[in-house]
Amino acid sequence: MDVALLLAVGLLAQSLGLSLGVPRQRRPSTLYPWHRAPALGRVRRAWVIPPISVSENHKRLPYPLVQIKSDKQPLGSAIYSIQGPGVDEEPQGVFSIDKFTGKVFLNAMLDREKTDRFRLRAFALDLGGATLEEPTDLEIVVVDQNDNRPVFRQEAFMGRVLEGAVPGTYVTRAEATDADDPETDNAALRYSILEQGGPQVFSIDELTGDIRTVQVGLDREVVAVYNLTLQVADMSGDGLTATASAIITLEDINDNAPGFTGDEPLDYERCDQYNLTVAVQNEAPLQAAAPRAQRGQARIHVQVQDINEAPVFQENPLRTSLPEGALPGTPVATFSAQDPDTQQPQRLSYSKDYDPEDWLEVDGATGWVQTQRVLSPASPFLKDGWYRAIILARDDASAPCTATGTLSIEILEVNDHAPELSPPSGSMCSKPEQGSGLLLGATDEDLPPHGAPFHFQLSPRVPELTRNWSLIQINVSHARLRLRHQVPEGLHRLSLLLRDSGQPPQQREQPLNVTVCRCAQDGVCLPGATARHAGGAGVSLGALVIMLASIVLLLLLALPVALVTRSRRPSADKGFLHGLQDDLRDNILNYDEQGGGEEDQDTYDINQLRHPAELAALRDPLGRPPLRRDTPFSRVRPQPPRLLPTSPADIADFINDGLEAANSDPSVPPYDTALIYDYEGDGSMAGTLSSILSSLGDEDQDYSCLWAWGPRFARLADLYGPP
Repeated sequence: MDVALLLAVGLLAQSLGLSLGVPRQRRPSTLYPWHRAPALGRVRRAWVIPPISVSENHKRLPYPLVQIKSDKQPLGSAIYSIQGPGVDEEPQGVFSIDKFTGKVFLNAMLDREKTDRFRLRAFALDLGGATLEEPTDLEIVVVDQNDNRPVFRQEAFMGRVLEGAVPGTYVTRAEATDADDPETDNAALRYSILEQGGPQVFSIDELTGDIRTVQVGLDREVVAVYNLTLQVADMSGDGLTATASAIITLEDINDNAPGFTGDEPLDYERCDQYNLTVAVQNEAPLQAAAPRAQRGQARIHVQVQDINEAPVFQENPLRTSLPEGALPGTPVATFSAQDPDTQQPQRLSYSKDYDPEDWLEVDGATGWVQTQRVLSPASPFLKDGWYRAIILARDDASAPCTATGTLSIEILEVNDHAPELSPPSGSMCSKPEQGSGLLLGATDEDLPPHGAPFHFQLSPRVPELTRNWSLIQINVSHARLRLRHQVPEGLHRLSLLLRDSGQPPQQREQPLNVTVCRCAQDGVCLPGATARHAGGAGVSLGALVIMLASIVLLLLLALPVALVTRSRRPSADKGFLHGLQDDLRDNILNYDEQGGGEEDQDTYDINQLRHPAELAALRDPLGRPPLRRDTPFSRVRPQPPRLLPTSPADIADFINDGLEAANSDPSVPPYDTALIYDYEGDGSMAGTLSSILSSLGDEDQDYSCLWAWGPRFARLADLYGPP
């Protein structure tokens, strides 16, 4: 790569606001500071290294900043070194360099407020110690972080203004400073008024801190002094805060006509009696010739009568503060009063007059106030973070008097919520050079200063994420996810760590589902690409294995059940036959004896079913069972001898076993086929039955013989025989 292209890349990086040593970069950039570009007719100059930026308070140490190389020697054939503040000058040991690879490392946390930049010199020698390159400058700039709260120049600002001043009259100015970089939002201050103790009569310029009047009617005789609570916040009002007070005194003007005033009120506790001397004289002066007489005087004794007076709260209103989410039983304050009636011993009692959330509990004897439940942050009675309650103090005189006190409680914001990722999913192009990446934001339920700026980070638990992905902080609330290399299309599950700026900070590891798709030239996913890959990746290999394992488990569970059910069938049949009251042999087998005619005596011996016990005694245990004449083969396989049933309950098993043996024997037809009884023998004495179908109508048939066949054919005789 020639120098012109390197220079163009460097200028492009600077124009985009990128730096070559930002903490999020895992692999340091490689620079060739001594590379010289050939140019006709001009003196060749070394390429100047652009400033390398690194954030203050960086904790992952040692951290690689940059790698410098000489293009005169291959890697490992040159010795590199650096000198300057932070290396061999105070503060020493902050930076170091690998003398063979040229990698520069940060070894200690930086504080921009102490040192905002370091200027080092880089050297390159050959292995023999001879100068390989001329020394070049290496500047490291410390990037500011919002790690300093703003500070008011004084705790209380004093101001004076004439009563009756017109709106907009300047009163005083509140000033604050911030040690962070003034060129960033970390030191962008905004002023506000938190509390005025009444209606809004003053305002403050959020940029300059100038305090001015906003209403007409300032009256010193009504309110002589105003106490304002001021706040300053950095990050343009969304960052760290500090508070101070402003005391504004109204100066009197002659805006009241004279009038008669009443006598001073008498106070029994201060003086219970008065002695007066009253003198009288003429309005016209005495003449000189008149005798000099003493003026007339009289002594008057005034006795002050004591009456009951209301208790007095020493501090009213009483202001205090509690952290958000204070538990029941948390002490608030002791809001006590005094009874001015010192000559009348009285007992005071305390109660609540106004507590809209029923949040507070007041000790009736001492005025001790504590919480009795947790106050919801969403309470409608929280006004600008303040909760107001009214407490009553009452004496026990015969004609009791009551005092009213206002208790104002500031609810201090607590950092009890971690930031949440928004959105939790998105799509981006599979090629890093396409598209702008995925814009990520964060929200926090906490109020400033426990929210932004947010810190975005790929999960440290999954270090392999940094191979393919990078996060670039855009502002205090957003970051951009980019690809380092091209990755397969489909769904990728990432894990991000989000941290807020509260004290102490809250952090949460959250999942991020990123669908990587194929994009057009404009960086937009092609139609259907996102849904196709997202759908295809919907069932992972692990989920598929779990599904297959579940199916196999169900089959294994169903197999024993099927075997048990099959084994219980014969016993069930046996139980059914056993339940019959009569002998099954006489009920079924005594009738429907059909056989193969009179001469077909060997086909099947029906007596086996009638009296199996008697046949068992006559049979030879070693003999073969009788063969069937209708078998299609001259020889059959010998069958093993079967045990005859010994009780009526075993007949069903015996029949089923016999049928199964016959059905499985390929040499003979099964017992239930028509072939067993299709042969009637030769020369049968019985008439043929085909005559039944020899006529088309029943009127040609004579069924009168049915009556002579006995009671078994009585039903047929009723249906077909003559009446």
